[in-house]
Amino acid sequence: MFHGVSVIRFPPSPSTSHSSINPSTDVAVTDISTGQGRIDDEGMEVASCAKLEPVSQIPECHDTPVLDLPTFPPPTAHMQAKKRYLLVSVGVALLFLVYMWALQIADIEQQHRWYAHHQLPQYPDYYQEAERAGSPKNPGPWMELTQLLGPYLEGGEQEEDGPQVHHQHSSPRERRSVRDNLYKNKRCRMETCFDFSRCQPHFGVYVYPLQRGDQISATYVKILSSIQESRFHASDPSKACLFVLAVDTLDRDRLSAQFVQNVRTRIQSLPTWNDDHPLKSGSAEGAPPPSSSRRFLLVFKGKRYLTGIGSETRNALYHIHNGDDIVLLTTCKHGKEWEKHKDSRCDRDNREYAKFDYQELLHNSTFCLVPRGRRLGSFRFLEALQAACIPVILSNGWELPFAEVIDWRKAAVLGDERLLLQVPSMTRWLSGDQILLLRQQSHFLWDAYFSSVAKIVLTTLEIIRDRVDWTVSRNRLMWNSLPGALYALPQYSSDPARFPFYYAALGQKPPPQFSGVIHAQSPLPSQPSPVLKLIIAVAKSKFCAQIVVLWNSDKPLPPRNKWPSTSVPLHVIKGHGKTMSGRFYPHDVIAADAILSLDEDSVLSTNEVDFAFIVWQSFPERIVGYPARSHYWDGSRSRWGYTSKWTNDYSMVLTGAAFYHRYYHYLFSSYVPSDLLSMVDRTANCEDILMNFLVSAVTKRAPVKVTQKKQYKETMMNQGSKTSRWAHPDHFAERQTCVNAFARWLGFMPLVHSQMRLDPLLFRDQVSVLRKKYRDIERL
Repeated sequence: MFHGVSVIRFPPSPSTSHSSINPSTDVAVTDISTGQGRIDDEGMEVASCAKLEPVSQIPECHDTPVLDLPTFPPPTAHMQAKKRYLLVSVGVALLFLVYMWALQIADIEQQHRWYAHHQLPQYPDYYQEAERAGSPKNPGPWMELTQLLGPYLEGGEQEEDGPQVHHQHSSPRERRSVRDNLYKNKRCRMETCFDFSRCQPHFGVYVYPLQRGDQISATYVKILSSIQESRFHASDPSKACLFVLAVDTLDRDRLSAQFVQNVRTRIQSLPTWNDDHPLKSGSAEGAPPPSSSRRFLLVFKGKRYLTGIGSETRNALYHIHNGDDIVLLTTCKHGKEWEKHKDSRCDRDNREYAKFDYQELLHNSTFCLVPRGRRLGSFRFLEALQAACIPVILSNGWELPFAEVIDWRKAAVLGDERLLLQVPSMTRWLSGDQILLLRQQSHFLWDAYFSSVAKIVLTTLEIIRDRVDWTVSRNRLMWNSLPGALYALPQYSSDPARFPFYYAALGQKPPPQFSGVIHAQSPLPSQPSPVLKLIIAVAKSKFCAQIVVLWNSDKPLPPRNKWPSTSVPLHVIKGHGKTMSGRFYPHDVIAADAILSLDEDSVLSTNEVDFAFIVWQSFPERIVGYPARSHYWDGSRSRWGYTSKWTNDYSMVLTGAAFYHRYYHYLFSSYVPSDLLSMVDRTANCEDILMNFLVSAVTKRAPVKVTQKKQYKETMMNQGSKTSRWAHPDHFAERQTCVNAFARWLGFMPLVHSQMRLDPLLFRDQVSVLRKKYRDIERL
């Protein structure tokens, strides 16, 4: 017996390929290692025997175990062809995928930096320092909401002028992908077709003039007017990089009377609109939050479309309506032929619909349902934001406004139309703290970006501007936290740590030193003047980093020996244009982020300066100082009034002796309209009131008044009374006029009244003076 040899018996097969035939014995022997076999009419025996002999003559092989295997049909030519076809198909598919990947990889690499810059900010250095100090990363009042419901789907409405994607749940990204594949010879994107050089150094926006016979809606008139009145408007198309149509495309409902036909044809007929155009662009598309305790949980009141777009969701709302805390009302009464399509529920729905007032529902509900409608946008969505009613979005495929920069998960509940029955449990699952955060954020977004047509237009332009120059743009922290991106200009800095609003969010502390900025208009007399005494007192402060004197006098700059010697650097520079508004110009010589603004006739001691700076470090986004003023409404004259009376109420802290952040110098020079600056310069007055208006409009908070000595106002009025602008007979009347002019500019009164005054510890207490840190303040 041969060891390690096995014999396998196969059934007879007509195939004798790859076999050697012995004609005398009808035996074919195949060695297992060589793939040859032995076949006879009784069967086939395969062995590792080397000699070609009948099985009967190999006794050693007869004792070897024999395995009988089932019959398998031999492979045919047809089956082998199918295998080859399958392999070829798989190979072609792989090559196609590689080809598509190669087409997209260039765009992905080009957009990677831009998208990475606009993601939620990452500040490892800030957070690591905060963790080492044991402080939370986000200790401010606007806490991160980490347990909110995530979005199910993202997307937008069907577009008229592009290839149709016949699926109501497809997203804009998917539709753009389909459109790109259909028009491969016109792969035009912002990164490839936009002429970015036209946007430097000025980001100009040109509005096409109305064509003869065109009629546009009142809303679109406001949009175009907001652009034309903004700082971005360019009347010369050759100096613009963004072009806005005068064709009203707000209403895309084909059944609407305001629907504009043949939009594409009308656009292409414009004289300056062609394939070489820099950018093929279409048109640019309160009160404090009420109490947290509301009567209703979820409400909706609107049309019930019986057929067409939006009918599926709205026709099913009655399933979750309970008439108690969930009130979802619909009516069939819309359109001229609604009775032809009415169903059995219409009459009952119409009766229920008339029982409730829409505004009452909005302001007394925690959540407001925003189902799919028949337009690209939703007025109901904006109405919910205005009422601080948390929107519950049920419109798969709708891309929320400004979703590129706004994190809507912190302000709305993003649901799924296919999971309508889960909406009640979703809203009940949220805790009271989460509801409060959602409501605060929704009201903030409304006030910052949607409360007026002008803000919507400016937000649109700012987003486009950030796209054009992403190296000088805002990140998502600036867009999604107070005071909003419209007040955080990236031209000042793209680092949030340079602004006064984000110290708490970043775990940072305000700057430890300040720069004293003194506005000087009078020539230096021979004897010691108030401005020289002021320089000496401020320089003695342990927090003072430098002193800058803005020389706005018509006299030449005094020589250096006329100025006192100080322990900190003293810079005397000419004021910007020698105007009143120039005192807030952002001079490069100002080094510290904290500024102590002073008039030349102010009288402050070192202790007063130190204490005020300590207070400012707790309120770095506000104005903190000494002289306070107030405003009031004069009902008899229907105008705002201005008063300097000493009362327990104030709304302004004058910048003649006050601390504020350096960023407000840049914002004052860049944001305030030129006509208001001209008004200030013409009257040589009101620049301090204008700064208060600006800071209060940004922060929505009152300034902070610190301990003030009684003789401060008297001293300021008496010193140099012949030349002081405070003694001018028209001074007070001009300030009355300024208050009303500034309120008209903003469209509302931003000043906030306060009755808080911060004094040093043990101030005026009947204890030993040795126990008081700022003991000199009480003697002044």
